[in-house]
Formats: sequence, C-alpha cells, structure tokens
Amino acid sequence: MMGNTVQKGLWLDPRAKLFLILMCVLSSMFAPSLTYQFALVLLIAVLGVLCGKWKYAVKGVCFYAVVCVLTVWIMAAMTGTLRTMFVAFLGLFHKVYACGMLAGIVLSTTKVSEFLSAMNRIHAPKKFVITFAVMLRYIPTVQEDWHFIKDAMRMRDVSPSLGGFLSHPGMTVECIYVPLLMMASKAADELSIASVTRGIENPNQRTCLVQIKCGIADWTAMLIAVAFFIFELCKRGGVIG
Repeated sequence: MMGNTVQKGLWLDPRAKLFLILMCVLSSMFAPSLTYQFALVLLIAVLGVLCGKWKYAVKGVCFYAVVCVLTVWIMAAMTGTLRTMFVAFLGLFHKVYACGMLAGIVLSTTKVSEFLSAMNRIHAPKKFVITFAVMLRYIPTVQEDWHFIKDAMRMRDVSPSLGGFLSHPGMTVECIYVPLLMMASKAADELSIASVTRGIENPNQRTCLVQIKCGIADWTAMLIAVAFFIFELCKRGGVIG
C-alpha cells in the first residue's frame, strides 16, 4: 500500500480523513450528553494510537477528562451568573475539542504530496486545494519558529509561561508576539513562492510515491464514524432508551 515508503502506524487516505473530520463535526454538534462527547474523544484517541500518535492521544484524553470533571463539578456546585458563564464557555469547548484533536492527528499524519494527489483524484477546486496545502505546511513551520523564539527568550531570562507573562507582560509581548507575527508573515510568503515553484498550479495529473486509494482501514474507520453518528441521532431522538 505504501510503495517504497515506510509508514509508522496506520495509514489512511486523505479523503477518508476529511470525511472523518466532517463526521466528527456532526457527531460533536448532535452529541446528546457529555458522555457521548467523551466517547467521541476516546474513539479519536484510538485512531491516534493506531496512527502512531499515542503520546498525543494519551495527553488529549487526560486533559479532556480533567475538563469533564471540572464541568460536572461546576454544574453541581456553582449557581447564578458565574455558573452561566462557565457553562457557556465549557459548552463551546466541548463542541470544539474533539474536532481540534482529530484535526491535529490529521495534520501531523498527512503529507502535502498525499493530500494533493488525493484532491486531484476527486477533482477538487484549485482554490481549496492550494489553500489547504499551504496550511498543512504552514502550521509545522510556525511550530518550529515558536521553539526558536522560546530558546531565545530563555537566553534573555524571560519565561514563555503564564507566570512570565504576568510578571513581565510588556517583555513577553515584545519577545513572543512581535517576532512570531513577523516570522509567520515571512513563512507564508516563502511557502507560497515555494509551492508555485514546485508546480502546485500544474494542471497535469500529479504523481505520488504513495498509492492513493481507500482500503479496508479507510472504509472501516468511516463506517465506525457513521455508525457512531447514527447512534447519537437515535439516542437524541429517543429511538434508543
């Protein structure tokens, strides 16, 4: 399936990943309770482990478990305006968290060449393909720049943590946001030029070392996502008690 390349963990077709993100958004929107939200996060964590991102999956589940415990405590202990504020914020957080967690797995396991080849198979619009392809390469570049900025801050005895921001807010803004925005703007221009130079606008059919096709793993993952969504709809509609 992988041709001459070596793939760590489970490999999924980029088209299947986009479908999983769509189903994750729908499942998160129509989740009947917090229990189903947590079950959705667990399913995403299983996918992350299979794709070789077990550290990311474990951290994501542990963090979400803490947020769920905090949510239950707020619902039981707080009252009045403060409770309403926290419930509104946490409600939005629970709807977004699963989608963000899955998007992180997709971005870290999808190569730009694989994505372009898959989108070429389904004849996706060039405006969408080019924008998304640049984004796939843009996020890792910004993460790399962020590590460089943190190293430079430590050399100046400025902590990039929340404590450092509270103690020296002006220095933190100067050392983080200004260089990060400048480097991000420069990276966007360089990535756009590099993409055009490497023929991203070439109208001919693209080639890829990886064989782009939906296999058993792709159909199984999509079937599980659809089944979970249908189960949520049945539970929400009262079909299942």
